[in-house]
Amino acid sequence: MERDVATRWEQKLAAKSLRVGVIGLGYVGLPLVHVFWQAGFPVTGFDIDPEKIAKLKAGESYIRHFLHQRVGAMVQSGRFAATDHFSELKYVDAILICVPTPLTATREPDLRFVINTVEEIAKHLREGMLVVLESTTWPGTTAEVVQPILERKGLKAGRDFWLAFSPEREDPGSAIETRTIPKIVGGVDEVSNTIATKFYEAAFSKVFPVRDAATAEAVKITENIFRAVNIALVNELKIAYSCMGINVWDVIDAAKTKPFGFMPFYPGPGLGGHCIPIDPFYLSWRAKAFEVETRFIELAGEINRTMPRLVVQALQDALSKRFARALKDSSILVCGLAYKKNIDDLRESPALRIIEILRSFGAKVSYYDPHIPEMKPTREYGALLGMRSVAFDADTIASFDAALIVTDHDAVDYETLVAHSRLVVDTRNVTKLVSDRSKIVLA
Repeated sequence: MERDVATRWEQKLAAKSLRVGVIGLGYVGLPLVHVFWQAGFPVTGFDIDPEKIAKLKAGESYIRHFLHQRVGAMVQSGRFAATDHFSELKYVDAILICVPTPLTATREPDLRFVINTVEEIAKHLREGMLVVLESTTWPGTTAEVVQPILERKGLKAGRDFWLAFSPEREDPGSAIETRTIPKIVGGVDEVSNTIATKFYEAAFSKVFPVRDAATAEAVKITENIFRAVNIALVNELKIAYSCMGINVWDVIDAAKTKPFGFMPFYPGPGLGGHCIPIDPFYLSWRAKAFEVETRFIELAGEINRTMPRLVVQALQDALSKRFARALKDSSILVCGLAYKKNIDDLRESPALRIIEILRSFGAKVSYYDPHIPEMKPTREYGALLGMRSVAFDADTIASFDAALIVTDHDAVDYETLVAHSRLVVDTRNVTKLVSDRSKIVLA
């Protein structure tokens, strides 16, 4: 039976007659839409945000690194449609779920977006559909949470429809094309695994099937834990080496000349993005159900979460030493609001937490970010709404008591920033080539 089903599926794939539905048109979903559109499939994008839908229909992008030309080409081709009407799900053959998986206030998994989406899919599920969860989550979610909801009306995964997990590996702002990133796929059963693998092979350069959905879920969690733990390590090294008068960035640059046994990671003002600050805790939460304490994950999280406050302390120390000033009533220019360089993504950005801490100490805070003209809504920092990026000119820069570099955007002229600042606290070592270092403090 598996061979017959796979054969029919391959025939549909070859004819490009399958309609792909992508739910969640953010930093993961929109590039995924483009991958399957590039491969020649008709694609429908679903999102609950009417502003996104309106922009897409007008051929416009709302993600800086995803160019307007791409959206325009998709719309003009007639093979792409965007909608917030989920009743349209009944017309698609493969549904890919790319919705947020945040943490609750108590750092537990918040699957409400996944559950709400799957319940909507269940209303329109029919025989022969493929459903794939791409949102990062704890191992077991696809089989234990998604599958029971989809099977409530009697259809069975592996018999009537197919269900799999395939973790997103999007790197916002990267030059790497999404379709060239190897795709991990794991089904809840063998038939689902085969079908999902064939499906992704029709659009991605390389597909790597694993044993099951739980294994695929564990792959993504492992990738992010690896980064979180190593970033925590270099953050801790930065603190220790700083006390010894050693520049940790110099140490890393030298260490990475070793052609084996070392991989460079870099310290910073805290973790940002949807993945690294959040995903490791999905596993630590899940592991507790098996009476396992994931101490490395918890310790790494503790270290990384302290970094914004340590950055503020370094700024306070520098102000006190140089000008005998406290943070209270000092004017601070935060340089860079995005969580990483050269993008406009604010998700979990350490800059937001730093601004919050600075304000709690009575500092007057403004920001400059060439990619974010106005503070966008986030789940946690609504109080920052309405902040706008200041002008980047000599008079504006000179009006602040200190500039705090949080994000190392390439578009910023750091020579000019340093030249007109009274004090620069650099959390990214991006000023390393600036000629006048007398005003610079690394943090």
